[in-house]
Amino acid sequence: MALPVVGYYLVFFYWPMYGAVIAFQNYSPMKGIWGSDWVGLDHFVHFMNGHYFWRLIRNTLMLSLYSLLFGFTAPIILALLLNEVRNRFLKNFLQTVSYLPYFISLIVVCELIRVFTESGSPINLLYSYLSGSSGQDMLQQPNLFRSIYVSSEIWQQSGWESIIYLAALTGIDPKQYEAARIDGAGRLRQIVSITLPGLAPTIIIMLILRLGHLLEVSYEKIILLYNPVNYETADVISTYVYRKGLIDNDWSFSSAVGLFNSLINLTVLVLANAISRKFSGKSLW
Repeated sequence: MALPVVGYYLVFFYWPMYGAVIAFQNYSPMKGIWGSDWVGLDHFVHFMNGHYFWRLIRNTLMLSLYSLLFGFTAPIILALLLNEVRNRFLKNFLQTVSYLPYFISLIVVCELIRVFTESGSPINLLYSYLSGSSGQDMLQQPNLFRSIYVSSEIWQQSGWESIIYLAALTGIDPKQYEAARIDGAGRLRQIVSITLPGLAPTIIIMLILRLGHLLEVSYEKIILLYNPVNYETADVISTYVYRKGLIDNDWSFSSAVGLFNSLINLTVLVLANAISRKFSGKSLW
C-alpha cells in the first residue's frame, strides 16, 4: 500500500533534484545538464551582491514572520473557540463556514481581494475614514500589501488548518475537564490548564514544520496581486525566481536563488527541531 506514495515522491520530488546542478552552471538547453559549462558559485555571489538581494530578504522575512505570528496562531485560536461551542448543530455550521474559503480558487480569492480593496469599496472607505487617507486603491499603497496578504491568508487557511488541532483536542481525556469543574475551574482555567497543555505536542510539531518553510511565500498569490507600485514591499524570493527563470529564461541564476532559499529553510528546520528536542523533548526526528 505504501509503494504508490513512495513512488510518487521518488519520481516527482527526489529524482528531479539532480537538476539542481544547473545552479552551478551556465545552463544551455542545447548542451544539456551535463554538457553545460560549470561556473561554481558565481550565480550565488551575483545574487548576494545584487541590487535586489536585501529587499528580497527583507520582504520575504517580513511576510513570513507576519504569517507565522498571526497565521500560525489563528487556527489554534479558532480550534479553541470551536471546541467551546456546545450546540452540535451550530458547531458543525461554524466549522463548515470556516472551511469554505480554503476550497475557493486562488484566482477567485485574488479577484475578491482586488474588488474589496479598490477605491470606493466598503473596506477601502472604512480604512480611509479610520486612517484619514485619500481613498486610493489599497493595492496601490505599498505599506498595506503585507497586511492585505496576511489577513487574506488567515481568512483562507485558518478553518482548514484548525482541523488538526480539533482532532488533537479529541484525544484529551474528558475526565480531566470533569475533575477541573469539580475543583471549581471555569472555562478559561480549563483552557489554560488542560486544553493548551494537551495541544502543546501538536503545536510544537506544526511550528517546526512551519519554520521549515520560513522563507517560502506563496508566489502565486503575490504574482496575482502585486504591481510595479508595490514591488518595494511585495517582491519576494519566489517571485524573483519566477521572473528570472520563466520570463527572463535565466535558468541557472534562478535555480541558484531557489537553492539558496531551500538551504536556508533546511537550516532553520534542523535548528528548530534540535532546539525543540532539547527544551521540550518533542521533535520530528
